[in-house]
Amino acid sequence: MAVEARIRELGSRHQSLEQAIQEELRRPAADDLRLSELKRQKLRLKEEMESLRARAH
Repeated sequence: MAVEARIRELGSRHQSLEQAIQEELRRPAADDLRLSELKRQKLRLKEEMESLRARAH
C-alpha cells in the first residue's frame, strides 16, 4: 500500500510541475532555462512512477 501512496504523491507533484510549465509558457518572455529544468524534473517523476508501478506488478 505504501507504494501506491508514493505513486499518488509523485503523480500529484508531476501534475504541479505540468501546471508550472504551462504558466511559464504563458509568460511573454518565458525563461527557457527554467522550462528545461521543470521538464527534467517532470520526466524524473514520470520515470520513478513507472519504475514503482513495474515493481508493484
